[in-house]
Amino acid sequence: MKRAILISTIAAVTLTAGAGAALAFGKDRMGGHHMGPRGQMFQFEEVDANSDGKITQDEIAAHFKAKFDAADTDKDGTLSAEEMTAQMQAQQAERMGKRAKHMIVDRDANDDGKLSFEEMQPKKQGKMFDRLDRDGDGAISAEEFAQMQDRMEKRGFGPGGHGEGKRMMGQGMGNGMGNGDCQNKPRQ
Repeated sequence: MKRAILISTIAAVTLTAGAGAALAFGKDRMGGHHMGPRGQMFQFEEVDANSDGKITQDEIAAHFKAKFDAADTDKDGTLSAEEMTAQMQAQQAERMGKRAKHMIVDRDANDDGKLSFEEMQPKKQGKMFDRLDRDGDGAISAEEFAQMQDRMEKRGFGPGGHGEGKRMMGQGMGNGMGNGDCQNKPRQ
């Protein structure tokens, strides 16, 4: 049972990091929003206020002013840390909702609109485990796990990396399964 949980956790984190990196640049398949290095920028049709197929500087300024005004919940003309946090949380919740819907569309084998444990399993689960189990003993040692983390960091994922997945590594993979304490432990 512990082996199945470990495999599922490693695979889920790897898949999530890969999906996040893939969406970091380009178009979000679910919403058509332009994605920049810091996330969603805008949707062309939203900004093109007069629907002439062109975006002017005035339209961009008006669009971002409307976004600012929507975040300024107390209408004092400034954004407090609380207002900015609320705005960021709302945007994050929207992105997460889109990703969850996409996962269901992608993996829902029985078309019930939900994902079972079996439907959540990575398609190449055994392959991933075999890649991590460098010595082929049927288990992933702490050293093999640390080597995997080092490889991920060198590719830009994980603490010290610059990839989208850097927030994923070290979360949900520590001894406490979800408390992220592996990112603070020295490697041996």
